[in-house]
Amino acid sequence: MENKMFELLTRMYNEFSNRFDRVVKNISGLKEDVTGLKEDVTGLKEDVTGLKEDVTGLKEDVTGLKEDVTGLKEDVIRIENKLDSSTKALFDGYMQTHERLGILEKKVDELSGKFDRHEVEIKVIKGGRKM
Repeated sequence: MENKMFELLTRMYNEFSNRFDRVVKNISGLKEDVTGLKEDVTGLKEDVTGLKEDVTGLKEDVTGLKEDVTGLKEDVIRIENKLDSSTKALFDGYMQTHERLGILEKKVDELSGKFDRHEVEIKVIKGGRKM
């Protein structure tokens, strides 16, 4: 009976040893998986850090673009105001020139009429002398 007990204990020991070895192997596999996951998480953290830096750079670029657009808007407004005053001055000059031209046309018409009358008078005077 002692012999049977010993055999039973030996089998139980072997069975537990085998199971324990499998558990140890499984735990080793889990450790490797966890190590791989840690490396993946570290890589993801680095990627997120890089993305944050990129987003920060993009925000700075957008801020710079907004400032540039604001400056351009101010320049356009300034140019429009300058063109508006220049256009008004040119139009005023055009109107003055047009008015002067009208006055000069009247004077030319008057002088033309006088010239025609004088020409007729000269012809009459010359015609009277020939006789």
